Amino acid sequence: MPELPEVETTTRGIQKEIIGLTIKDVWTDLNSKDKRQNDAVKNPKYFIFFKKEIIGKKVLSAERHAKNILINLSGNKTILIHMKMTGHLMVGEYEYNKKENKWYPINKEKNNPLNDPYNRFVHVVFTLSNKKHLVFCDTRKFGKITLLDTDTARDTKHLKDIGPDPLDKNINWKILKERLSLKPKGKIKTVLMDQSIIAGIGNIYSDEILWKVGIQPESLASKIPDNKIKEIFTAMQNLLKKGINFGGDSMSDYRNIYGLPGKFQLHHEVYRRAGEKCRKSGCSGVIIRKVVNGRSAHFCPIHQLKLI
Repeated sequence: MPELPEVETTTRGIQKEIIGLTIKDVWTDLNSKDKRQNDAVKNPKYFIFFKKEIIGKKVLSAERHAKNILINLSGNKTILIHMKMTGHLMVGEYEYNKKENKWYPINKEKNNPLNDPYNRFVHVVFTLSNKKHLVFCDTRKFGKITLLDTDTARDTKHLKDIGPDPLDKNINWKILKERLSLKPKGKIKTVLMDQSIIAGIGNIYSDEILWKVGIQPESLASKIPDNKIKEIFTAMQNLLKKGINFGGDSMSDYRNIYGLPGKFQLHHEVYRRAGEKCRKSGCSGVIIRKVVNGRSAHFCPIHQLKLI
């Protein structure tokens, strides 16, 4: 699932490519009867409303809120996009194949990043006033797209229960300590991934953070001393910024706005390195994988301590 660095990378791409453009049309082949999707583009009835509301609107700005992308339009409207497990957004020139009911990049050359096999699952297409398209690619179709009123967006069910952003300029290690204390019996990996506690961290960056500070993922949040919380805070900020600098992590499906993979996966110390020697200097450990509350955790059993 795209985490904070991948969502931030995408948001910056949107800011660069579509601000000031007008939405001329929108298309989708999603068709869900799941009642939980009643206020999402996946629902055909909602899509009719969504399309009517956004056509003719100008893109004013784009911002990230936790793992959500908010595209603010004229008329006090905001498109909220959550990429979920396998979604990503791209901008390019596409054409519609009516017979197949699919969209394809106009440039069919193999060296065009939009033709990457991971980029072929296009399910939502926004036609823009410069004749380019903003497309949502989502292999497993778990992504969420909905429309909010801009001035009340953060008060809706989609955003109101989200914890503080780990890169917010006002956050510090003491705030992180307070947030962790809300789940004292929780395992630290699970708590770091809890979006109501702290926003934007998922499987990849939680593993990397805990490897860096030397704490095992099953350690209890309440047992972590202040000096280690300070280390977690520093590692959290540094690794998330590093992820952004490398354009996100493309170990799985993620691609940026141009269809290109990020490079953070080339710098993993622990994530998906089970069976490999620990990279910490002087450590003799071998990375292991263990399921923690239903999620994979990768860690070194030697230098990462279990605090319970």
